[in-house]
Amino acid sequence: MREEKIGFVGVGRMGANIARRLRERGFQIGAIYDTNPEAASLLVRELQSELCNNVSDVTKRADVIITVVPDDNAMRLIFGTEGEGDTLLAGARGKLFINCATVSPEVHIEVEHRAEQAGAQTLEACMASSITQAREGSLYLMCAGREEAFRRAEPVLKELGASMRYIGKAGEAAKVKALVNMVMNINTAALAEGLALGDALGLDLKLLREVFSQTGAASRVLQTDGEDMQNREHSCFFSAAHAAKDSGIALHLAENSGLNLPLARATKRAIRPNGSGGTRRA
Repeated sequence: MREEKIGFVGVGRMGANIARRLRERGFQIGAIYDTNPEAASLLVRELQSELCNNVSDVTKRADVIITVVPDDNAMRLIFGTEGEGDTLLAGARGKLFINCATVSPEVHIEVEHRAEQAGAQTLEACMASSITQAREGSLYLMCAGREEAFRRAEPVLKELGASMRYIGKAGEAAKVKALVNMVMNINTAALAEGLALGDALGLDLKLLREVFSQTGAASRVLQTDGEDMQNREHSCFFSAAHAAKDSGIALHLAENSGLNLPLARATKRAIRPNGSGGTRRA
């Protein structure tokens, strides 16, 4: 076992598979918290870890804490940026927080500031790819924050990512990740419409996908999702609610920059707000 204990806040499909990967690579998973106690309990038993009823207990029982939470509000809640109470920053001196969620750049900056006041370090480690890559340790990681925090996090991150980029100060990786997901959402919608029209015209969709792949219609989404779209295989690895949230972050950045992004706006409108739909990749 490696020396530093790893704690987790948020063990949904991504968080749980990151924890499994790190346990497999010799890290001790010292503490787990999730708002779904049943899911957390199952993972605790699987990984021989300890279940925490409060996020502050995760900080007590771990040296490095990985957070994988759904949105800005959840990040502000666990780091206490909207008031005191149960917070990861209680007794956090010397701890390192690796924050993997796709949230707004402003929140990463807020969290870094509060963590440094508490004597702790934070690093944003925004993830591209999905559940399979989390389990295999082949994520694409975009990191930002203090360089010394990045260096400290490297031994952990190297077990999770096939590719890892240090982008710069806090908030910068979140900007890049928002743009990645914005463009991915547009590409996903465009591919779905292209295949739908091809089907309506009676074209061979396998042939159409091959032509797309060799022309300007090619995209990463075509590689990962094209065949499933053709076969109407709709298993969801990345919810429409998350897709809409991520495009919303990018649109907010565009608005602050004085830019109008009509394609991104139209794509966000097309995503069902109740999150009942989904896409294949994160």
